[in-house]
Amino acid sequence: MGWFTRKKENISRDSKKSDLPDGLWKKCEECGEIIHNKQLEVNLWCCPKCNLHFRIGSKDYISFLFDEGTFKELDKKMKSADPLKFADTKKYSDRISATIKKSGLNDAVRTGVGKINGKKAAFACMDFGFIGGSMGSVVGEKIARAIDAAYEEKIPMILISQSGGARMMEGAYSLMQMAKTSARLARLADAKIPYISILADPTTGGVTASYAMLGDVIIAEPKALIGFAGPRVIKQTIGRDLPEGFQKSEFLLENGFVDFIVNRKQMKEKVYQLIDYLT
Repeated sequence: MGWFTRKKENISRDSKKSDLPDGLWKKCEECGEIIHNKQLEVNLWCCPKCNLHFRIGSKDYISFLFDEGTFKELDKKMKSADPLKFADTKKYSDRISATIKKSGLNDAVRTGVGKINGKKAAFACMDFGFIGGSMGSVVGEKIARAIDAAYEEKIPMILISQSGGARMMEGAYSLMQMAKTSARLARLADAKIPYISILADPTTGGVTASYAMLGDVIIAEPKALIGFAGPRVIKQTIGRDLPEGFQKSEFLLENGFVDFIVNRKQMKEKVYQLIDYLT
């Protein structure tokens, strides 16, 4: 067999390149609709066709929940240490540094105090973009301090959960945050200060097993995945098919696990009404 070299490629590598700049459009995973980022932002990151609520960060939630210019962030510079010197595919300390650089956040929760239609409230919001919104020692400490602010100022506490659960790179330090935050919320309840828990997609693991489910009122966004273990793990454990829509907001509302399902466009008004009623 003779050797040869191809002089001309039959397929041009650039023939299918789009004329549009990257990052201007998003595709809805539910219905396949192609949506311009500006349209998505105006619609509070919800699909205009099927109403799928896209995952968003704490900064976006603050932008439409709080009155402009009223939100004051707390404990902004707090960062995780590496108490166990943990390493999996990479060192935990390296993973933290890389995620801080990529996300612009110092950990998976942003906390602060602000006003909703003039009503003051303490606030914590998790960021799924920071190591899957996992709950480490910084997340627990920042949430505990936000609850303390609510307790000291006698103002309602609002918490948005969006998490894959405990941050196992911190082992027992992570699991201890469940008890710490739950104890702070118990003190808040004894003082008759309202706590509103909002569940975004996904809310799972140790977060579900602690502060996410301790609200005086529990609100869920539409079609959010909410549960402790994932559906696949449960199915493998019990060896049975699960009901349709299992662990979605609508299924949990039907079975009394959450109080309301609220669209983002109505979220600020609903939270304000609840604060007004509960205080």
